[in-house]
Amino acid sequence: MDNRTEVREFLTSRRAKITPEQAGVPVAGLRRVPGLRRSEVATLAGMSVEYYAKLERGSLGGVSASVLDAIARALQLDDAERAHLLHLAHTADGSSAILRPRRRPKQWTARQSLQWTLDAITTAPAILGNDRLDFLAANHLGRAMYSDLYNDAATPPNFARFTFLDSAAHRFYPDWELAADMSVANLRTAAGRNPQDKGLHDLVGELSTRSDDFRRRWGSHNVRTHGTGVKHFHHHIVGDLTLAYESLDLRAEPGLTMTIYAAEPDSPTAHALALLASWAATQQVTLVQAQTEPPDRDSLPMSS
Repeated sequence: MDNRTEVREFLTSRRAKITPEQAGVPVAGLRRVPGLRRSEVATLAGMSVEYYAKLERGSLGGVSASVLDAIARALQLDDAERAHLLHLAHTADGSSAILRPRRRPKQWTARQSLQWTLDAITTAPAILGNDRLDFLAANHLGRAMYSDLYNDAATPPNFARFTFLDSAAHRFYPDWELAADMSVANLRTAAGRNPQDKGLHDLVGELSTRSDDFRRRWGSHNVRTHGTGVKHFHHHIVGDLTLAYESLDLRAEPGLTMTIYAAEPDSPTAHALALLASWAATQQVTLVQAQTEPPDRDSLPMSS
């Protein structure tokens, strides 16, 4: 992705989101642009209009931390947006290699001890993913909760591809619009953190081509930090689920995140998870039996 274009579109989109009233700027005369004018941002940040205009055109190389902080304050950036601006500035400096995680093979698989750790979590769904929103590994409840994702022929399945290209996502996410917004904002954050990720470029290109909903959201340049909160799902077997989640970065696997979901004790969701665990166990037994039992003698071909 072109860094100057990313910087220009990000700063322009953030400027358009701040109204003069929010920034405490007096309103006078007709305004031809949404949000703040460049001159107003420059004044709020304590710099000349010419200098801010140069930065907004994409020239962030060599910009000091104090200048970036002043711009962030003027544009009222949240923590995720500040971090995104900092990553864009690092890339402009040519230091993006410092931020780039080590390359992994395309067919990454969880090492045995990591899968054991996931499987040791027996009463809550636990999944493993990366910045591209690939679904890399899970425990039995995680696989059961996200069973719809396995309809994706791609390996590994991908949450963004599922959200925008699989009709089941509109049933699985009761608030699909919010899930779609979050998915794109996570990808946009990843693109700023690791602009050389070819797999991410390919995914964005595919989704932009195949989904108008994705393409429109990608152009908004929204970013977010995915760490904790509450999510709502509708599972095709057990119905509605309201789950708190915590996302944990793996020290031994930079760029990978383990997310663990938990239900309020003795809540309808807790009982639904118990039912989901029972269903998952039944599915596993059925699969094992199908793989190991000899065929029915009546179904064998007759010998001549």
